[in-house]
Amino acid sequence: MGVQDYSFLRDLQVEFKDYEVTNKFSLCFWLYLNEPSTLPSTILYQEHPDVTSHAPFLLLDERKKILLFPSLISSHSNITSWREVAHAISECEFPTKKWVHVGCEVTQDLLHLYFDGKIVGEKCLTSSLSNDMGSDNSRISLTCISGKDSQLDGYVHSSELFPILSTIENHYVKDPPVQLSIDSSSAYEIEEDSDGVWSIVGGKASCRRNFDIDVTLMDNFSRPMTEEAEVVASLVYSDDNTPVEKPVDADAALLTSYDGIEYASSDRPSKVISGRASFKLKISQLSSKCDNRLFRIRFDSPKLGKYPFLEVFSRPIRCISRNRSTRATSLMLRKSSLGIHLLNGSQSPVLDDGSSDRPCIVREAKQSPSSKRVKLGQEKLCANFKDDFVLKQANGGSRSHSWTSEDNHAHQNSLVARPVSHGGAENFSSDSENSETTNSPIDDLPSNRDPISDMVVFKYCLADLNERRLLLKEMAMTAKEEELATFAERVSLFSGCSHHRHQISISKRLIEEGINCWNLISNDNHHVLWENLVSGLQEHFLKMTFGRIRSLTHQDFNLLRRVSGCQDLVSQDNFEKLWCWLYPVAFTLSQQCISSLWGSTSPMWIEGFITKEEAESSLRSLGALQEPGTYILRFPTSRSWPHPDAGNLVVTYVGSDYTIHHRLMSLEFIYSSGVKGTTIRPIQDMLLEQPELRRLGRIVRSQ
Repeated sequence: MGVQDYSFLRDLQVEFKDYEVTNKFSLCFWLYLNEPSTLPSTILYQEHPDVTSHAPFLLLDERKKILLFPSLISSHSNITSWREVAHAISECEFPTKKWVHVGCEVTQDLLHLYFDGKIVGEKCLTSSLSNDMGSDNSRISLTCISGKDSQLDGYVHSSELFPILSTIENHYVKDPPVQLSIDSSSAYEIEEDSDGVWSIVGGKASCRRNFDIDVTLMDNFSRPMTEEAEVVASLVYSDDNTPVEKPVDADAALLTSYDGIEYASSDRPSKVISGRASFKLKISQLSSKCDNRLFRIRFDSPKLGKYPFLEVFSRPIRCISRNRSTRATSLMLRKSSLGIHLLNGSQSPVLDDGSSDRPCIVREAKQSPSSKRVKLGQEKLCANFKDDFVLKQANGGSRSHSWTSEDNHAHQNSLVARPVSHGGAENFSSDSENSETTNSPIDDLPSNRDPISDMVVFKYCLADLNERRLLLKEMAMTAKEEELATFAERVSLFSGCSHHRHQISISKRLIEEGINCWNLISNDNHHVLWENLVSGLQEHFLKMTFGRIRSLTHQDFNLLRRVSGCQDLVSQDNFEKLWCWLYPVAFTLSQQCISSLWGSTSPMWIEGFITKEEAESSLRSLGALQEPGTYILRFPTSRSWPHPDAGNLVVTYVGSDYTIHHRLMSLEFIYSSGVKGTTIRPIQDMLLEQPELRRLGRIVRSQ
């Protein structure tokens, strides 16, 4: 990505060398428009040397909708307005100050207008052209489409002309542009007033305080820019974006800190690493000394070019001088997605009183005898799994068994104080999310000499599922398998339950194989077609399960599509959702005692990937429940890595009370036995030994 990859809209010139192309072509380009001064306004014109007045090709109307006109140029036109010509119009407004992929398909009979790979307008021309033009007018060959006469302030990226159709979706994912943005979730030590203005403590050196903020340089698919780049921060006035003057014999208006030393922010750009540049800033100029004017921070990348999409402004800022003692009563700007660098413990989330919760994690674990956050030094971390399954209700007796109930919705004091299901998620609990916790002597804490610090372990134990996923993704890129194994043991020790161990231990392989799988399927594109993803996943699934068991069916892929939210065009984010569900399932199926279930066809113990609702429906025959003891095995669709129950099996069965129950089979004993080299009895035998399970049911799929 360089300066030469972007051009002004007025410099766009598309020339046609072949008459046949003008009757059937696709024009694709990325378009960035600033706010228009006048509407309607033509974006691109059609040109011909024999015609003095140019016809519009793309036009932005008063409602900010785009109109696409046919390749229609007449030397004797009696049309008073081009609005009378048949045209396609977009269903939605065209957004400004944002990159949008525009695709135009033009034939003699049809117009198609695309935004970001999707059709937003179409028009059939067969019956309308003759009425619009009259008998004395004719269509002549189009020679050029140009933006040189456009009055709009805009930019174009990656424009291409194709003589064939069906290329717009491929062009959309091929070479997206980048844009600089502020990650508002990274804001730290910033107060937000009721009017939305940021209030920052600044002024003289003894009073001003650091505040943190990150900017991201991403493409349109939220992929970080990989090339080297630098971002510069500067202080400007909010009303006219002019620079704030540096006072005589004083520090620069905006300062940045590196290793405890302050520099003028303009002298120390921040490098973009993995699409992100982090700033630790201070403001030395007070609003009260500048006629109470508000400031903004401007971030730009001069080396990449002076473009509006490579420049971004913060919210308005009021810089104030405040006594340190009054800070405790103010409400600090909170982070929604935290933006934490968990491996080094920086940028801890902020509480409402402005204090950080980072020291509290360690302090409660060490000093609070009644704390229920962590359980340390247990002789037995969780269940000692045996070869036989013991079926018990989740709300009675010990919870350290191979089965846990899906019927009990009560949530006890747990390591992560939150319900385990939202929306349509399944409501079963496991030891991993509902551990009763106590304290024991701090001597059991692992040594701080471990490459992964205690702080990271506590962060993982107290984080929600998404934060755990981000932490493991970051760790897996650098940590060794042995380090992750040690980390898994420490998490089990601190949380009081061993169910977390398996998901941590497979994280490195999951991420590495996921990256390889995506790269092979996508061929370095940011999106892939669903049918291409299906064939690639089928091959990888057979490799993960060692190719000795059956492949995935059309119904299986339908469920994967629903789990991940994939459309016909699949992004990497959707692929990651799919992979985080599929990989733990494939890992389970690769275990010898489970692969025999999956590979069995008579009887068919596992009939593929199904939902909870499909299992329940199959246990009802003509509106009535099947016999008590009839059961079906399935994988829970609401459990994805790194949830402790991801990849486990659920037994859905008809109980003796003629109601449907769901029980989770914890497979921790299988994974631990593999490490110990012990032999596991066939799962089929253990299932049939349960008095509640008498007969294997069949799946009834809806047509």
